[in-house]
Amino acid sequence: MMYFCLKLFNTLKGSFTKIIIICMLSLCFYKCSSIKNIPQHKSLLVNESFVLNGVPLNQELSKQLSLYPPNSYILGVPAKLHLFNLAKKNSDSLFDVWLDKKDNRREKLTRVYSDKQIKQLRKYRNNFNFWLKKSGEPPSVFYENNTLKTIERIKQFYKNKGYFNVAVKTEIDTIGVQKVKIKYAIESGKVFTISKKFKTIASADLDSLYTRNLKSSFLKENSVFEVENFTLERERLLKLFRNNGIENFQQKSIRFKVYLDSLGKDLKIPIDIIIQNEAKRDQNKILEVPYVVQKVNDVKLYIENPTKDFSVYTDTLKYNSLTILSDGKLKYKPKALTSGIFIKEGLPYSDKARSETYKYYSDLKVFKYPNIDFSLDPKDSLGLVSSIYLTPRDPFSVGFDLDLSHSNIQFFGISLGSSVISRNVFRGAEILELGLKGTIGASKDVADENDDFFNIYEFGGDLKLKIPRMVFPFNRSVFKNYFENPSTNIIIGSSFQQNIGLDKQNFIGTLEYQWRKKSTDKFNLKLLDLEFVNNKAISNYYNVYRNSYDRLNTIARILRFDADFITENDNLTIPAGTTDFINKVINGQTRLDENDSYYRDVRVIQEREKRLTSNNLIFSTAFSFNRNTQENIFDEDFSQLQLKIVSSGNLLMGLLNLSGKEKNENQKVEFLDVLPSQFIKTEFNYIKHWSLGTDQVLAMRLFSGIAIPYGNSDNIPFTRSYFAGGSNDNRAWEAYKLGPGTGENSNEFNEANFKIALNIEYRYPIFGPLKGAFFIDGGNIWNALDDIEDPKQSFDGFKDLSEIAIGTGFGLRYDFDYFVFRLDTGFKTYDPSQNKENRWGNQISLSRAVFNIGINYPF
Repeated sequence: MMYFCLKLFNTLKGSFTKIIIICMLSLCFYKCSSIKNIPQHKSLLVNESFVLNGVPLNQELSKQLSLYPPNSYILGVPAKLHLFNLAKKNSDSLFDVWLDKKDNRREKLTRVYSDKQIKQLRKYRNNFNFWLKKSGEPPSVFYENNTLKTIERIKQFYKNKGYFNVAVKTEIDTIGVQKVKIKYAIESGKVFTISKKFKTIASADLDSLYTRNLKSSFLKENSVFEVENFTLERERLLKLFRNNGIENFQQKSIRFKVYLDSLGKDLKIPIDIIIQNEAKRDQNKILEVPYVVQKVNDVKLYIENPTKDFSVYTDTLKYNSLTILSDGKLKYKPKALTSGIFIKEGLPYSDKARSETYKYYSDLKVFKYPNIDFSLDPKDSLGLVSSIYLTPRDPFSVGFDLDLSHSNIQFFGISLGSSVISRNVFRGAEILELGLKGTIGASKDVADENDDFFNIYEFGGDLKLKIPRMVFPFNRSVFKNYFENPSTNIIIGSSFQQNIGLDKQNFIGTLEYQWRKKSTDKFNLKLLDLEFVNNKAISNYYNVYRNSYDRLNTIARILRFDADFITENDNLTIPAGTTDFINKVINGQTRLDENDSYYRDVRVIQEREKRLTSNNLIFSTAFSFNRNTQENIFDEDFSQLQLKIVSSGNLLMGLLNLSGKEKNENQKVEFLDVLPSQFIKTEFNYIKHWSLGTDQVLAMRLFSGIAIPYGNSDNIPFTRSYFAGGSNDNRAWEAYKLGPGTGENSNEFNEANFKIALNIEYRYPIFGPLKGAFFIDGGNIWNALDDIEDPKQSFDGFKDLSEIAIGTGFGLRYDFDYFVFRLDTGFKTYDPSQNKENRWGNQISLSRAVFNIGINYPF
């Protein structure tokens, strides 16, 4: 980072550098104002440190121990304190003083502005003053009483960790005018441990459950006496009992009795786990009622009428020992309603089963949030009756959305979408959704001769059927107990583009299965994934890919190519001139031979044109696994693992070979005049977040993916290849502008079939919702095991890892709660496309920085 800063500073020249130096010096002198609001007899606490048994504590633990921490610093400057000091104590009165400070100022302003506008000026000033206070930090004034409170906090913290003889000493030093620092020297002493564990459990059923599950206890003999373990044990017992039939168990029935030596000499502590009976009030008496295991004797499912305040259940039926009651004729298949009920007749009551039943009906999106009640069975005092009330949503709903977009292809775009949802289509709680979307936009497309503002458009639609169960063509009873929250999705769709690239038509068809295992693991199997890409405007290729045209045209001029397809300015016409020139070079009708570098360039241009203009038929199967340990959106200490494997073309090629389909002159099999793509693709994506304190996060992502063509394919379809750069990848390069390998970014869209990426980002708070970040991005793309022979673009072994591009930079993020607006600035720190001696740091300058705008965090 120091090298980066020095390199960046050296690139600033002239007056701009002087301005930077003046600002930095001004900032340094301004630091003296940090004590301007400190009373003369008081001091500002500027540093606080904690040392345990002679070893300094880390920053995170120090923050936990500090009750009155010093002001925070940003790049060595107490910026928030300075903000707070800019605020005025009496903003209203000061504004009035300012109005009357000069003669006739109030009268002059009144002649120009109305009284209402002057009041608004006062309001603006007050609001700005309030923002300064809210975004800043009040000075951390040193008080001896605060030190005593911090010492008590430290002692309590280590007592909770089992150190009951902890001692704390303080060292207070003056380090400047009205500035002090304090050091807390902590001596922990010896740790206390649990010697013996006793139990006093009033209920026989609870005693039996407790004894059978002793191995999972957090309180073990000879272990360290930590208060946190008692909390964890209480939560464990609560879940244990309520998931094993004790429906009415209350946490307050659990108590812990600790026999601590009052002199603090005996380091062995016996404990007693006390679990009392349920306490019930009967008139003026408190009665103790033993907890007993209760089983579910009956499960009843009520389908209510959403149009009535009170439902009258007129349709009743029995299905798998479950009673279904409906207000009016039942419109759902019993199997669809009951397959997600985890509350089973004859089994003990379970909070977990109740929660999973809630989740099943919520995920269906056919019913409103369910209501699940339990009551005592009037025929059995130890039995329960479960009543599940479901209120159907509207059978049809219509939605509209409007999007404004911008990309490196489309300068401005307007999208209008509509969706129609039909619920319970086949009486099995299925959801059928029809989505339609149309886009018009503006693009500086050189292929558009008219250059109208709205010169591109795209429209399409898709039909999706979601079935809340696995639909297999064979017996699925083998997997009955494996799938959790299963669903089958059938999707068909199509889209059409005009004046975007090669005017593509895209057709898709998908049969996929989704399910869970545990709360953290998700699985997705795309059994059939069909995609057909039809390029309609192939002749428009060199109008779109201008870099390829410019290289080809330059070679033609060098050769003084003279043909019928040359413009008045000696340029090749499109497409007749470009096609004629390429054919004559390849067929040996020019002075170029196969060993000539210009000949190889023309060959590369031809191969790229052929690849990008070819229609694609992709018939694949894909399996993906996702493990996410994040408990909620506020959890910033989690990991996420994604694995994916795709196999394309094997099934279709097998059927074509069985049918005796003949191969073409290139020994490839065609289907409907298209070469079916055959490849295998694997991806690995790992994300890890470490919480470093309040709003401070260290985030890391590692990605690797490769797609290997074989059989009927020599390369990977453009839609399934990889690119590098952009706001969510290596932010020092624009999207599609990095690689492949040591390539010099000569194409509009640089892509390849092998990719490695590593991102590390430190996120920290600045002011309120404004956050900051420093990041290091590494990665590149290469061609591997395909028909690209250029050594600069190919991955030939581990030595090519030296071609990994490295970008560094910083970013600003504003948190709007429901989304995060992100601005990142990236610098090319290591650019593999440069000569080896110029790769490190040669591209670091503000003029060459890449600015990225994004929504939400990149990973």
